[in-house]
Amino acid sequence: MKSKADASTKREGRLKAAGKRKKAAASGKPKRPPSAFFVFMSEFRQEYQAQHPENKSVATVSKAAGEKWRAMSEEEKAPYQDKAGQKKQDYEKSKANFNKKESTSSKKAKTEDDEGSKSEVDDDDMEGGSDEENEEDE
Repeated sequence: MKSKADASTKREGRLKAAGKRKKAAASGKPKRPPSAFFVFMSEFRQEYQAQHPENKSVATVSKAAGEKWRAMSEEEKAPYQDKAGQKKQDYEKSKANFNKKESTSSKKAKTEDDEGSKSEVDDDDMEGGSDEENEEDE
């Protein structure tokens, strides 16, 4: 039997994980491309829901999709693999563009931080001298 404490820590872990995902999406980072199976799943899910409108279970749809995917030949999977390959190429392009933007913005941030830290060091040196002198005064 699980205690309430165990359940609450699980919930907190899920919330933390969800928060991390939101931060990544909010940063503008491109989303990873789906695999061939997930491209297939998006089409299969629509067909399955049209044939079985009373079914509300995600697990049932996923099981049926997995069974159908395993039963498919390589020729039947080829269109989905091509679509996944195209999405991966698009992702690589957008990722490269994102990394270019990130590197230029991080360079600007680093130069601003470097300038700020220099002035802080100068202020400390002018105010009281070294830490050793301050310790002797006390």
